[in-house]
Amino acid sequence: MPDLRELLPFLIPLIVVQVVLFLYTLFHILTHKNYKRGSRGLWIAVVIVGMQFVGPILYFLLGREEI
Repeated sequence: MPDLRELLPFLIPLIVVQVVLFLYTLFHILTHKNYKRGSRGLWIAVVIVGMQFVGPILYFLLGREEI
């Protein structure tokens, strides 16, 4: 099994991208009023529960209204 120090060069960028995507998604949800499906509360719950990549990607695919 690989040592954690060997995996850090791969994990750090992944964690940074995950946190940035999470924060941008929350910012987008809180600053917009209209959604294709669901409500603000639903999308906040989906993004927080699926904090890894699943919640934000679901929001941008299914919830964000086209401009």
